[in-house]
Amino acid sequence: MKRFLTIVLMIGVLVLTLCSFVSCTSAETVNHNLTVKADNFECLRKITVYNARTDLIILEMEGYMSLDNNLSSELVVTCKVGEDLYKKNYVYLNEYVLYVVEDITGTVTDPYHYKVIFYTPVPDVEVNPK
Repeated sequence: MKRFLTIVLMIGVLVLTLCSFVSCTSAETVNHNLTVKADNFECLRKITVYNARTDLIILEMEGYMSLDNNLSSELVVTCKVGEDLYKKNYVYLNEYVLYVVEDITGTVTDPYHYKVIFYTPVPDVEVNPK
């Protein structure tokens, strides 16, 4: 009888442990699915690289791309440019350079859309009348 109760208890603990690993929120599932689609070049994306010190946009890229931030101060962008043709780009990151990635096309997992706008100050311009 003791052995039977021990086995039942072990099975119960195993089931509860598995349930905690398997269950996840809808947001986690959607995030995972979007990441997989993007890494398989199925999502149209736009990357904007911004210099926070000078308030200037350095670079914009748009297309079917996969991203990897390899933790060595660079962003690796692999772009699909043809049927079986890819190009790899590197963006150096430092304390002033940041990037934003937008999913342009979206997928069926998210029926909503959004817009990202950068607001940078416009310098005063003096006009000399003739």
